[in-house]
Amino acid sequence: MKRLLAAATAVFLLVSSPLRAQDADSVAQATAAANSWLALTDTGQYQKSWEQASSLFQASVTNTHWQSALQAVRLPLGALKARAFKSAKYTRSLPGAPDGEYVVIQYDSSFANKAAAVETVTPSREKGGSWRVAGYFIK
Repeated sequence: MKRLLAAATAVFLLVSSPLRAQDADSVAQATAAANSWLALTDTGQYQKSWEQASSLFQASVTNTHWQSALQAVRLPLGALKARAFKSAKYTRSLPGAPDGEYVVIQYDSSFANKAAAVETVTPSREKGGSWRVAGYFIK
């Protein structure tokens, strides 16, 4: 019985380890993409942030609507004062989105006019393999 348990554990570790490493690599790539994209929004480059977003994002919101919405949300907050990574979770499924590869990343942020906020940035893997932002929310 102990041998069976040990064999089952070894098989589980062999099967699950590559997935964990792959997930960790995906999270790292998605986080880098999110940080680059956030730099665009932080500097008011809203049109460029839309252009750099995922095809799913671009299909969901027009460039004009995105710029208006982001101005309405970000401008009243004032300049970014600080942003700290909070969490990241790799998933293949999100409510209201097609199955795919996503990383839901949260940051604790503070702005000139809002001391405490949580930003959620959700990159998705595009067909070519690159990670691009598919969602952005501030609470």
